[in-house]
Amino acid sequence: MQLLVFILTYPFLWIISILPYPLFYSFSNFAFFLVYRVIGYRRKVVQENLNLVFPEKSPKEIHRIEKEFYRHMCDMFLEMIKSMNLSKEQIKKKYKVLNIEVINEIEKKRSILVVCSHYANWEWNVSMNNYIKAKGYAVYQKIENKYFDRFIKKVRGRWNTTLITQQQTVKTVVRDKRDGIIGIFGMVSDQSPQAHRAQYWSEFMGVKVPIFNGAEIMARKMGLAVVFLKVSKVKRGYYQAEFIPITENGKNTEENEITEAFLRLTEQQIRERPEHYLWTHKRWKHRGKTPASFAKVS
Repeated sequence: MQLLVFILTYPFLWIISILPYPLFYSFSNFAFFLVYRVIGYRRKVVQENLNLVFPEKSPKEIHRIEKEFYRHMCDMFLEMIKSMNLSKEQIKKKYKVLNIEVINEIEKKRSILVVCSHYANWEWNVSMNNYIKAKGYAVYQKIENKYFDRFIKKVRGRWNTTLITQQQTVKTVVRDKRDGIIGIFGMVSDQSPQAHRAQYWSEFMGVKVPIFNGAEIMARKMGLAVVFLKVSKVKRGYYQAEFIPITENGKNTEENEITEAFLRLTEQQIRERPEHYLWTHKRWKHRGKTPASFAKVS
């Protein structure tokens, strides 16, 4: 069954990936009309999220952000498909890195954990490996369909990226350290953990929620440098990335220092252009469930 789904779906994805850009973005406009106007995909969730974290904004402004978000979301997901037929030269024109020297300097000393959020086009973040000298890894969620999983690994592998699961990450860091290999590990770190498993709660966009702190735990234990990847959408189909150092050695940080720095940088990014964040996720679904042990922690 998995193979059948892949065989039926792949030709459609391939056709989208080779469309000339005017036609490609016309198709995205049509997708926006279907997703936003006709289907109304998760509009209630998006509206609730926006009203929750932006109480100071007027209904008119909330509506504008909502609408622009859906336009961006359709572009972004179709751009993920476009990756199938983008060369290194093409992606470098679409996704520019402003200060790769930050990474180049740190990687002379130790491996680096690059943390980012579901913002702009996080799928294209793996293309930063076209600019670095060290071995590049992307921590990803394994796809249930093994054929699509294999396909995604092949597509991203064209940009010097090795995909590893969250469960494989620590083992990979330990192995590389033992073998004297410097690695760059990219991780999307703004997921919402299950409330009963959360080891840390903090405010995110003004609301106290459980926080995924696996990146910090690994960085402090393994002595990794941590860098925040700030991505901006310059215009339709074009992005630029900037590296913001958080620490050159996780072992030298206080507990929750890395996590809090990541949260504040993510908030700043969202407030600058909120329409480019992924608002369809129920990121604040556990609000009001803060355990007593974290209730008074600021």
